[in-house]
Amino acid sequence: MTGVTARASAGGPARVTAAACAVVVAVLLPVTAACPAQGQDFPRTVSAPDAPDAPADGARAALAAAAAGAREQVRRVALSGLPAELRTSAWNALRSTRGDAAIAEWLAPGGGYDLAKQRLRDTRSRNRQFCERVVATHPAAFAPATRAAAEKALRGSDTDRAAFVKSGYAQAQAQDRGAREAVATEQQAVRAKDREFVAGRAAHDPGEQVRVAAQWALRPGGGDEDVREFYGFGWVSGGALDLEEHRLRTAESEALRHRTLTLLLRAAVDAEEALRGASDTAAARAEAERAWQAVAAHAQGAETAWLAEREHAGRQAETWKGVQALAQGAMDELWKRMADPADENGRAWTREEQDAVGSAAFWQDILRKAREGETRVAG
Repeated sequence: MTGVTARASAGGPARVTAAACAVVVAVLLPVTAACPAQGQDFPRTVSAPDAPDAPADGARAALAAAAAGAREQVRRVALSGLPAELRTSAWNALRSTRGDAAIAEWLAPGGGYDLAKQRLRDTRSRNRQFCERVVATHPAAFAPATRAAAEKALRGSDTDRAAFVKSGYAQAQAQDRGAREAVATEQQAVRAKDREFVAGRAAHDPGEQVRVAAQWALRPGGGDEDVREFYGFGWVSGGALDLEEHRLRTAESEALRHRTLTLLLRAAVDAEEALRGASDTAAARAEAERAWQAVAAHAQGAETAWLAEREHAGRQAETWKGVQALAQGAMDELWKRMADPADENGRAWTREEQDAVGSAAFWQDILRKAREGETRVAG
């Protein structure tokens, strides 16, 4: 089966005023704290005392909501199934005694999130992730040589992992295929209905990488063994890539949204403050209204995006739950192996769906506060 790498995509940030762009952020130094266990408490937000020119209550509430939302997003990254580089970096920001300032710097351009992404793109990190994925998706009962070779590479050096990615994986796959060909029970012809099911995955599965894996199994010149490998590890491998890609993409998009929100919200608060003592009240009022309208438009777009992600995650969860139901009652070896990974994927996508609901609710709250700000400055 062809290797398909996960990709992260991001939308462009909204326009911001020149004053907002003057925000200066520091770059977090990488540290090596371990990630917390599920459910472990993170340090609480550290708030600075109000300055003499602190914003009005409504604007202050919007700033506080944005800070809380940013912290929650970083917490989700820390406790997610994302690569260790991102999770550890997020945990470092959360445990900082500098509170919200550390969170803002982690999300800011050139901050901890960007540095972690750079480490993630390192060849050594990518090789390690590939080996980890093979261990997670290739059952020893179906691909013992491949699984053992991947585990050995993980225990070895960077050179060992590079060798496994370059040629060791293909060699181990060939060894497993030869062993299966010598076993009579694995030589039973693939049933027409099993092949038709793969064709259905190739055309209609909600996961792009699962569709690619199914299409590869049914490619011209392929045979029964290719279909068996789809059931044996190709299906699960494609599902793992789809989940990984979803997590990376949504984390990237949300980091950019929070960056933009910080700038837009700061511009709106500054414009509202300027309105208080402005000599040209009409012009200042119009500027403040436009600033809060920009926050509202950004929040509305983010909420819409998360509602779409919720729908996608829900479809994925239902698909994998359906696969589990089929596999649980199956007698065929092709299907038996799918029960546990289908259950795991179904639960993982359900968690993604729940996270999307929470993120959409956050942006809905920001939208409400932005509209309140627009009403407030309109007088």
